[in-house]
Amino acid sequence: MIDVKAITELHRATAERWHREEADNPYTGFLGLVCEQHRRNFLLWHQEDIARSPEASDATLAQVKRTIDKLNQERNDRIEMLDDELVRQLAAWGATPRPRAKQNTETPGSVIDRLSVLALRIYHMEEQAARPDASEEHRARARSRLAILQEQHGDLSRSLAQLLADIFAGRKRLKVYRQFKMYNDPTLNPYLYAAKKPAA
Repeated sequence: MIDVKAITELHRATAERWHREEADNPYTGFLGLVCEQHRRNFLLWHQEDIARSPEASDATLAQVKRTIDKLNQERNDRIEMLDDELVRQLAAWGATPRPRAKQNTETPGSVIDRLSVLALRIYHMEEQAARPDASEEHRARARSRLAILQEQHGDLSRSLAQLLADIFAGRKRLKVYRQFKMYNDPTLNPYLYAAKKPAA
C-alpha cells in the first residue's frame, strides 16, 4: 500500500527545503515520482509569481509563459506517471477490481497533485501569517486562511488514503486518464503547424 503520510511529509519537507536550497530529489520508487511531480508545482508557483510582477518586461513575460507551458506539461505527464505506477503495483499485488467496483471521478495521481499545491499554499500562507513587516490585520487574515487550508489538506489526505485502500481492496477501479495537452504539440496546435506551411 501507498503511505499517504509519507507523501504529505515529502511535500511539506521539500517545500521548506527548496526555499533554502536547490530543488533536489533524494527519494526513490513511488516517492521519487511524487517528488518529481511536486518539484514541477514548486517551479510553476515561482514562475507564476514572476509573471505577475508589474516590473517584468514583455521579453521576460514571454519567456516565463513558455516556461510555465513546459512545466505544466511536465506536471501533467507526472500525474499520469503516478497513476501508471499504481497500475503496475496493483498488478504486482494481484489486486483486481470486483465486478461491480465503482470508478472515482479523480485518480490518486490527481489527488496527489492537489495535495502538492496545497502544501505550497500552506507554506506561503504561513509566511504571510508571520510577516514582521505586515499589519496585524494582514497576519490575522493569513492565520484564518491558513486554518482553512490545513483543514482542507487533512480532508484531502484522508480521502486519498480511503481511495487507495478501496482501490487495493478491489472496491474501486483505477483507470489512467490521458490529458493529451495540445498546445505544446506542433502537430496539434493549429497556430504552430500553420506557421510551418509554405507560403502560397
